[in-house]
Amino acid sequence: MVGMDTGSLLQEVLGRARALAPTVVDGLDEEELARPPRPGANPVAWLVWHQARVMDDHVADAAGLEQVWTSPVDGGPSWADRFALDLPPEDTGYGHGPEQVARVRASADLLAGYADAVGARTDEVVAQLSPEDLDRVVDEAWDPPVTYGVRLASVASDCLQHLGQAGYARGLLGR
Repeated sequence: MVGMDTGSLLQEVLGRARALAPTVVDGLDEEELARPPRPGANPVAWLVWHQARVMDDHVADAAGLEQVWTSPVDGGPSWADRFALDLPPEDTGYGHGPEQVARVRASADLLAGYADAVGARTDEVVAQLSPEDLDRVVDEAWDPPVTYGVRLASVASDCLQHLGQAGYARGLLGR
């Protein structure tokens, strides 16, 4: 990675989530995806959905764009409509308890499709960022204020942790 600029590095790291999501859900049916590895634990479906929602929410907000979740897909229904979850459209899963977690039910194809669409959007956004963009403050609610670069690093960390948890939860399903 000698000579790699910060934007390329961020693309590489964020792209790892895009590549991992479909492998975590591949071959699992909706019941397996929704089954917690133990009572009160997060199932694979929720973990994959949540990591994509967080990436979508944070990247769209920092870039001033509509989220992939609520945007029409190829002139058809949005991802939010396709999932048809019993949750508000702005929900990302942050702070969910077991009852809300259980509402996230979807097929492997739907989960992988949404995660891929979010990954593609993220790649497009990050590819256009300049070093100055990465230093721009995007959230003043923290001390110190959060820059675009720090926000993207946080998203990458959060998403990769959740996908690691999803892979572990998948292994506990006993397949």
